[in-house]
Amino acid sequence: MSEQTSTPIDLTGKVAVVTGAGQGLGLAYAKALAAAGAHVVVNDVDGDAAERAVREITAAGGTAAAVVAPVGPTSTADLLVRTAVDIFGRLDVLVANAGVIRDRVLWKMEDADFDLVVDTHLRGTFTTVRSAAVRMRDQAEGGRIVVVGSPAGQHGNFGQTSYAAAKAGIIAMARTWSLELARARITVNAVIPTAITAMTATIPVYTEVAEAYQRGEPLPRVVRQEHALGGPEDVAPLVVWLASDRSADVTGQAIGVGGDKLSLYSYSEELAVTYREGGWSAEAIDEAWPSTFGPAGQTSGITLPPLEDSVGAS
Repeated sequence: MSEQTSTPIDLTGKVAVVTGAGQGLGLAYAKALAAAGAHVVVNDVDGDAAERAVREITAAGGTAAAVVAPVGPTSTADLLVRTAVDIFGRLDVLVANAGVIRDRVLWKMEDADFDLVVDTHLRGTFTTVRSAAVRMRDQAEGGRIVVVGSPAGQHGNFGQTSYAAAKAGIIAMARTWSLELARARITVNAVIPTAITAMTATIPVYTEVAEAYQRGEPLPRVVRQEHALGGPEDVAPLVVWLASDRSADVTGQAIGVGGDKLSLYSYSEELAVTYREGGWSAEAIDEAWPSTFGPAGQTSGITLPPLEDSVGAS
């Protein structure tokens, strides 16, 4: 689809909080929101990264302030909202992006690593959204909440028990919050991003792709479309749109974006149904499964086309 000329999305006067905004996708979100006119509170656990992000935003003509703190605790969530209100007077947009990974297969995963991932992604999203929702409800002018999922949370992914579980939980919370906050005109949507980042570059199959991207080389169509990989800047426009008044009637959705690809994920639904008068025995289930349910069985994991010889090809 070719891009059409339309009225630019203007976030002038809006105030946004972006967690995990010191680098990668979070930084791209913060920059794009600021470029559209929003005042941005940049959060990161890395103080140098947060301050660098603020400098980059202000150098480009935007307005930003930094909060250095780990997401998860309620105290951090409250601090983020308080900073937005104290410095910029209000809060209109929250992008709950912060996260970490500690990938291990199940039998090697340690409690501490599992807890860190779940506390940062799942609890961090919960606490920041709760604090933001309270403020937005008090303002009584609506609001925009954007949470961040992952293909791993939609499909599962080898070695990512904690990450996949947390991301799946975020989608479930977003759908619930979209119902609870609808009356207050606060939308809640999930972005499912795919992009070349420092994390992506550690995946062996994408090493060459990431190096080509860093060199500024155009990425092949199979990378940008079938793998939905471009830069963080390819994901940020969706966040800007979801932060705007243009998306006021969109809520409770999980929207994928990356490279050239934009997609809408389905809700979980029953794929096959049958009934048996009086209920089911184990033997009856065994008999019904092959013909009624087997053909509708779902696969686990993320399936992508091969990348052989795609980078650098004409």
